Amino acid sequence: MNVLIIDDELPAREEIARLLGQEPDIQILGQCTNAIEGISAINRLTPEVIFLDIQMPRISGLEMLSMLDPEKMPRVVFLTAFNEYALQAFDQNAFDYLLKPIDPARLEVTLKRLRRDRTPSPALFNAAAPLKQIPCPGHHRVLLIKIDDIEYATSKASGVYVTIANGSEHFTELTLRTLEEKTPFLRCHRQYLVNPEQIKEISFLEAGTVEIITRNNHRIPVSRRLLGELKEKLGLP
Repeated sequence: MNVLIIDDELPAREEIARLLGQEPDIQILGQCTNAIEGISAINRLTPEVIFLDIQMPRISGLEMLSMLDPEKMPRVVFLTAFNEYALQAFDQNAFDYLLKPIDPARLEVTLKRLRRDRTPSPALFNAAAPLKQIPCPGHHRVLLIKIDDIEYATSKASGVYVTIANGSEHFTELTLRTLEEKTPFLRCHRQYLVNPEQIKEISFLEAGTVEIITRNNHRIPVSRRLLGELKEKLGLP
């Protein structure tokens, strides 16, 4: 069973890693110190289970779950020092919930349940709350950009980027699929999502191509296949 540990507290990571390391059928894929690292590692390593701290700076464990691609959603065992988060955790369809410091006997109960039920359950998290901001990691910082401030999102060979009014692009660990499902953004091209609130006009060019011009005059392509669906969602004839 492949697992990933996400917790901002080093002693807590070391403790759960020590306990899990005693289990011969468990492989620890890595340890992450915050939600941004966690999203990146989940996208890259696709763990079966994550042991996730609820209280982390900037982006909590609960917020992080709403930023994951549903197709890559692992089973989630929450870790916390505060019992009052239990109800909220199970509202998020957590597989289990462990209080810190971890009781080895209680952890063993969780592991037995995980071994019995190894069926992925990505659909459980489809009802997660919509995103209000997009985390964009930078050098020694994480920029949290409000949804309303983003003009469009695009997928490139180097990853997914969101563009704001001044034209600056910001890399995000979130997938285009996650942005499409958890924000009001509309897909206008295989590689582009547009914020409908930022559309100034839809331009039909002589060559037969179509593009969207945003309120700050950024131009993004519209595919023929998606044009009808886009117009329908915008309420256009």
